[in-house]
Amino acid sequence: MAYQAGGQRPAPRPVPESPEAQAYLRDYVTLLEAVPFPSVVLDHRWDVVVSNNAFASLFREMGPHPTAMPGDNFLRFVLFHPDAGTVLGEHEASWCLPMLAHFAAAVERYGHDHGLQAIRREIGQDPIMEAAYRQGLPHWIRVMGERAAAQDGAVRPLLHPDPRWGATDCRVVDETPATLRDMGYTRLTLVLREARRERPRVRAARRTAAHLRVVPATET
Repeated sequence: MAYQAGGQRPAPRPVPESPEAQAYLRDYVTLLEAVPFPSVVLDHRWDVVVSNNAFASLFREMGPHPTAMPGDNFLRFVLFHPDAGTVLGEHEASWCLPMLAHFAAAVERYGHDHGLQAIRREIGQDPIMEAAYRQGLPHWIRVMGERAAAQDGAVRPLLHPDPRWGATDCRVVDETPATLRDMGYTRLTLVLREARRERPRVRAARRTAAHLRVVPATET
């Protein structure tokens, strides 16, 4: 298991001190590997605690990035990796805005967390992303409703590098057992849909800067 923090890499991620908790996580890796769909355990900063091979396979074509690799911190990957849109379909509307909504809730709950504050500063350093966070996100939630930001049960598009899946959808399923929840972790599984959508002729272009391009207009 790799315990690596998001933000400035490399930095040691705190490992549960209890031997029982460490043994539980080791066995949980075995459980994750038995799951055919991408599955990942995250902490409250979206640092990846453990993940399975299906998760690694989904993002296997991602280029290197100093702080936003999907196996390190999933929130940073969604927001800041320039290749994220080549796998996360409808990247801004279906992935960025919901993740920004979850991030806003986490900042409200863990306001003094250094890792979350580092991400907040990075958002603030880009005018377009800052506008999306402060203005576009509230407008999006008003228009789409709170359910649009829900994590468990959300259906989101993917462009899987494996041609057996190709352009498809996944349902995000929160299947966190009580033991993981007590550790402050969340387990998410991306259940790939059997019914595939028609693959677009051109995959999402790689962006030179990993920032939102469109901010929904605020109401006047």
